[in-house]
Parts: sequence; structure tokens; C-alpha cells
Amino acid sequence: MTTSPRWRSVLTPAAMAAALAAAALASGGTVYADDHATPHPPYPSKPVHPAHAPQPAHPAKPEHPGKPMHPVKPEQPGKPMHPVKPEHPGKPAKPEYPAKPVHPDKPMHPVKPEYPAKPVKPEYPAKPVHPEKPVKPEYPAKPVHPEKPVKPEYPAKPVKPEYPAKPVHPAKPVYPAKPVKPEYPAHPVKPEYPAKPEYPAKPVYPAKPVKPEYPAKPAYPEKPAYPAKPAKPEYPAKPAYPEKPAKPEYPAKPAYPAKPAKPEYPAKPAYPEKPAKPEYPAKPAYPEKPAKPEYPAKPAYPAKPAKPEYPAKPAHPEKPAYPAKPTKPEYPSKPAHPEKPAKPDYPSKPAHPAKPDYPSKPAHPAKPEKPDYPSKPAHPDKPAKPDYPSKPAHPDKPSHPDKPSHPDKPSHPDKPDHPSKPTHTKHQDKDQW
Repeated sequence: MTTSPRWRSVLTPAAMAAALAAAALASGGTVYADDHATPHPPYPSKPVHPAHAPQPAHPAKPEHPGKPMHPVKPEQPGKPMHPVKPEHPGKPAKPEYPAKPVHPDKPMHPVKPEYPAKPVKPEYPAKPVHPEKPVKPEYPAKPVHPEKPVKPEYPAKPVKPEYPAKPVHPAKPVYPAKPVKPEYPAHPVKPEYPAKPEYPAKPVYPAKPVKPEYPAKPAYPEKPAYPAKPAKPEYPAKPAYPEKPAKPEYPAKPAYPAKPAKPEYPAKPAYPEKPAKPEYPAKPAYPEKPAKPEYPAKPAYPAKPAKPEYPAKPAHPEKPAYPAKPTKPEYPSKPAHPEKPAKPDYPSKPAHPAKPDYPSKPAHPAKPEKPDYPSKPAHPDKPAKPDYPSKPAHPDKPSHPDKPSHPDKPSHPDKPDHPSKPTHTKHQDKDQW
């Protein structure tokens, strides 16, 4: 099959000429239909398009390699770097403490004695049946109450009189202005710190090895009680302060003007007399209640049987005495503390100057020299601490697996060529025309 542009230009008019010739033959074929009894052979069908070749399976995706180590933190100007953490020297071995004294075995608790069997409880006689109560008589109906009289209307209240207007009070005197409070300096503006940089994501570390178990910790011996503290020395009495100077007298306040006299208000009018309350009708007498019937006497209960005597409880054996505890050893007493020297008396304070003018501050007298304290007795030497056992070495971290290389993609199969279409030559086109 040709794909050159020259052949395309030649084939296009040839195809148009063939189509026109076919249309002319079809129109003329209807006239000479009786002469040509044999039908035209069917046109060949189009070739079936070949199916696509089967595609190969997609290559398997390789496993993702482990993440790299944590990136180094960038240096920040003005901030010191973190110091490198020194290696741990290892845990020293713990000292061996003296063995505890063996306590004697506690005596066994005495066995509880067996009690004798309790006697059988006797059966009580059956209770007697109570007689039935008589029927309660019906009470007579209550009498109807008479209607209450209507309440009379009260007279109208008098109108409240108008009071005179309140007098105008004189204006208050003007007081001197208060002293202006000094303004304090404003607080310094806090500087803005630079924004923190965004750090990369932290990588996922591999699983840590299993930590080995350390040996069990031995029990410490009991701590001895401390001796009683020495009594605290009494401090000297506090010196009396000098008397405060007399407070200056404040200037007299201005006198308030006299208030005007209160006007006389009109007298309150008397209320009209209330009407007399009507008398209510007398309450009717209720009928007498009927007499209550007498109840029959209750039957007597039979006597209960006598309670049997229980056997006496056996005596418990005495509890054995515990063995005596071992005596506690006496610890050495601590050295006595040296006595503190007596505290010197403070100098008397200078007298306060009169207000409001403050005199210059007088110079404080020189303080007395501090006496030398006696030296403390030397403490006994402590025993040397044994070294701790060295820590077990951590196993080396497993190295990250190498990243597998991606396999080469397989080459796709070549596409099959399409079947060539039937083409017409120049000579065939000329013959048709």
C-alpha cells in the first residue's frame, strides 16, 4: 500500500470517476432489465480485522526499600548546637548486704474443739382462730348549711393631696484639686522571634532489639533512727523601736451652708367609718353518733413449751507464747554539734525627722566583726563504692536492604500490517471512460 502524496492525488479523481460510472450503469440498468436475466454476483465482503495480539502481563512492582537515616538538623544562627551525649560508663555492681537473721518458726494455731450436737426444737401448738367482727352501723346524713349573707360594699377612699415642690438646695463648695499621679514609663516592646523552620519528616526506625533482664535488686537493711536534735539556743530579746513623731494637723474643712427649713405638709384626711359586719346564722346541731358495738373477747393463747437446756461449751486451749525477738544492735552516736556564738545586739535606730521635709539619710554605724565559728569534727570515711557491672553490648543494627533495580520493560509486539485495499490503475480508469 502506497502512502505517497502523489498517489493520493491520482487515486481521488479515479475513485470519483468509478462512482459516477456506477451511477450511470445503475440508471440505465432499469431500462434493459428484461434483456439481462442473470443477476450480478454479490460484492466481496470486507476482510475481518485481525484481533489484537495478547499483551504481556505487567511487571511486578518491586518492594519499597527502607527509609534513609534522619537528616541532620540545619544550624540556626544565634543558637548553640546540642552537645554530643557522652557514652554511658556502665552500671556498677551493687554492694552485697549482710544476710538477714533467721527468725524462728511461729507456733501452729491450736485446733478448735468440736461442739456437742444441739437438741431438737419442739413444735409449737397451732394458733386459735379469731371470731369475726360485727358490721359497722351507717352514720346519719349531715344537715344542709344555710347560705352566707352578702358582703356589704365599702365606701370609696379619699383622694391623696398634692405635696408642695421640693426646695432647691444650694450648690456644694468646690474642693481643691487632687495632686496629679506621676506617669510610669511604658513597658518595652517585646521583640518578635523568627518563625521556626519546617523540618523534614522523621524516618521510621527499624525494630529495637529485646532488652536483657537485669539481676534482681537486693533488699536494703533497715535505716537506724536518728538521735534527738540538740535544743535550739534562745535568741536575745528584740530591742524597742523609738516612738513615732506626732502627726501634723490637717487644715480645717470649709463649713457647709445651712439647709433650708422643711415645709409643712398638709394633714392626712380621716378615712370614713367602715360599715358594721353582719351576723352569720347559728351552726345547726349535728345528730348524735350511734353507739359502738362491743367486740367479742379474744381467745387465750396456749402456753409455750419449756426451752431445753443446751450443753456447756468446752474450754478453748490456751494460745502458746511467741518466742522472744532478737535484740536490736546499738548504732554509734553522732558527734555533738558545736555551740553557736551569741548574736550581737543591733545598734539603736536614728530618730525619724519631722515631715514633710526629709533630712539627709544618716550613715549607718559599722557592723561588728563576725566571730569565727569552731570547726566541725571530721566525718568518718565512707566505704568505697563497688563498680557497677558493665552494660551488655547492644547488637549492631541490621543494614538496610539494597534497593532492587527495576526490571526492563518488555518490548511491545509489532502491530500486524493492515491488508491492502484494492486499487485502480490509470489504464482501468481510462477504459471505463
